Amino acid sequence: MSQTGWTLKALPEMTEQQFSLWRELLEARTGIYVTEQRKSYLQSSLMQRMREVSCDNYQEYYERIVHGPMGNIEWAKLVDRLTVQETRFYRDPAAFEYVGKYINTHLAKFTKKNPLDIWSVGCSSGEEVYTLAMLAHEQLGDEKHDFFMVTGTDISVPVLNKARQGVFDPRRLATLPEAYQTKYFQANEDQKFGVISEIKKNTCFAQVNILQLDKVAKSTRHIIYCQNVLIYFRHWRRQEILNHLVDRLAPGGLLLIGMGEMLDWQHPDLTPVKGEQITAFIKRV
Repeated sequence: MSQTGWTLKALPEMTEQQFSLWRELLEARTGIYVTEQRKSYLQSSLMQRMREVSCDNYQEYYERIVHGPMGNIEWAKLVDRLTVQETRFYRDPAAFEYVGKYINTHLAKFTKKNPLDIWSVGCSSGEEVYTLAMLAHEQLGDEKHDFFMVTGTDISVPVLNKARQGVFDPRRLATLPEAYQTKYFQANEDQKFGVISEIKKNTCFAQVNILQLDKVAKSTRHIIYCQNVLIYFRHWRRQEILNHLVDRLAPGGLLLIGMGEMLDWQHPDLTPVKGEQITAFIKRV
């Protein structure tokens, strides 16, 4: 059968046994837990990749990944398909406004020798990282505009490569304040917009599996931004992840997570932020 004909071939429904097998593999390797409600998402993502590699059997594809000689390479490509989540610039205005307020309140502590250090966990294609960088640049002002670094981490290598480029379609900038669009982006010959070098040079990106945060150096950060990440994990795993993040937060530092991602969570080293439309904590000094 021709390749074109094969891609039109309908794949069978995933059985419960096959769903359990794939769900266990994904959770074991990435920590992400696929609920019954997201079974169709898992199946459609698998089907899309299986068509690309001309495989019409879930078990055969599973064996190829787990035991095949090129399994690790294929797994990396599949993980990119399964874990890349929706993101956009200035996604949560209330959260970013609070980050700006926090930076402004602590301006005195940020110097050339002690620059503002921000970590974006699960940064996807970089919109969050560049939003935080632009925010830091604005708040630090002319005298300290260069005294910061924003690090973005994600499990997907392809999206990290895209993030490093810092080039976006015009529609991706729609949620960003117009003043930021004008000040921090330049149009290129492809009708796309690139983040200016003054912002890009204060950002970096690295591959990190959130299950392996214990292997991340315990250099302390002033701000850890972890929004819309925890919802993909079981409750006990969320606690484990957050505990690792707290260990890497500087005294007086800010940890910000998504609304509703961890209800009633407490940590002895943290004080919850009150009276804001966010879920955030300050580490006790």
